[in-house]
Amino acid sequence: MKKALIASTALVLSAGVAAADVTFSGFARTGLDFVEGREQESQIQSRVRLNVLATTSTDQGVDFGARLRFQWDQGESELDKFAPGQIYVTASGLTVSVGNVGTAFDSAGLLYASEIGIFDRSLGNPAGSFFAYSTGGYGANNNRVGIAATYAVDALTARISYVNTDQTISGGNEEIGVSVDYSMDAIALSAAAVLDGAGIDGNDQYFLGAAYTLPGTENKVGLNWIDNGDVADSTTFTLYGEFEVAPLTTVKGYVANNDAAGNATDIAYGIGGRYDLGGAYLATAIHRDYNKDIIADFGVRFNF
Repeated sequence: MKKALIASTALVLSAGVAAADVTFSGFARTGLDFVEGREQESQIQSRVRLNVLATTSTDQGVDFGARLRFQWDQGESELDKFAPGQIYVTASGLTVSVGNVGTAFDSAGLLYASEIGIFDRSLGNPAGSFFAYSTGGYGANNNRVGIAATYAVDALTARISYVNTDQTISGGNEEIGVSVDYSMDAIALSAAAVLDGAGIDGNDQYFLGAAYTLPGTENKVGLNWIDNGDVADSTTFTLYGEFEVAPLTTVKGYVANNDAAGNATDIAYGIGGRYDLGGAYLATAIHRDYNKDIIADFGVRFNF
C-alpha cells in the first residue's frame, strides 16, 4: 500500500512539473523550551514545515500560482496538518489571492519585528483576535474563504483582505483588513487596521510601527504601537533593537508595555542572540512575561 501511494504521488507530481513549475521549500527547527510555572517546565519542541508552490505564466505575462502547506509540531494530536489551499494571480505589481490567504493586518511588515529566539517569540506581539494564514485546517467549519490583494511599487506595499467565516450562509461573520508598508533610505514605516477581527463584531484593531537602520550597518531600532481590540482590551507599546556584536553574531532585545487588566505587571522584556552557521543558525532567548514568569529557549533551525 505504501509503495503504491508513493508511486502514484510521484506520477502526479511529474505530470504537474511538465505543465508548470513546482517548487518545495520550508524549514525545520528543534530546541529546548522552558516556561516557568508549566507542569513540566522544560520540554523539547520541534517543527517541520513543507511548502508546495505550483506556478505558471501566460503569454501575456500574467503569473498564476497555487500554494499548499504541511506542518508538524511536537505534541499536536491532529492527524491532518495540511493547510487549506491558496490560489493567486499576479500582474503589473498586483497580486490577488483566494482561499487561505495571508491577511492584510497579519502581513504588516513590522508587526512581528520584535520577535527573538529559536521560537520567534515576543511579548510585544499583537494580543488580539484576527485571522491569518492558517497553517492547519479550519476545524469544524471548512467553508471559510478569504480574498486578499497586494500592490507593490518601488518602496510602497499596500494590502487589503476580506475573510468570511462561512460563505454558505447569509450574514456570516466577516473581517476586513488593510495595511501599508513604506521604506525610505534608513527608515521603514508600517501601518495596519482590521475591522471585526476574527469575525467578531466591533473587534477593531490598529497598528503603527517605525524602524530605523543605522547608516552603514544592519543594526536597527524600532517602536511599535498596537490597539489589541475589544477581545484583548489592551494596548501594547514595544521598543526593540537589533545589533551585530561580532561576525555572524546578532543580539536582539525588546521592552514591551501592555495595560491589560489581568497583568501582574505591565512591563515585559526579552533578549536573545543568533549565530549564523551558514545554511543554518543557532538561537536563544530569555523573556520575563506579564505574569513575571521566565520563558527561555535554545535551539537550531535550517531552511530548505
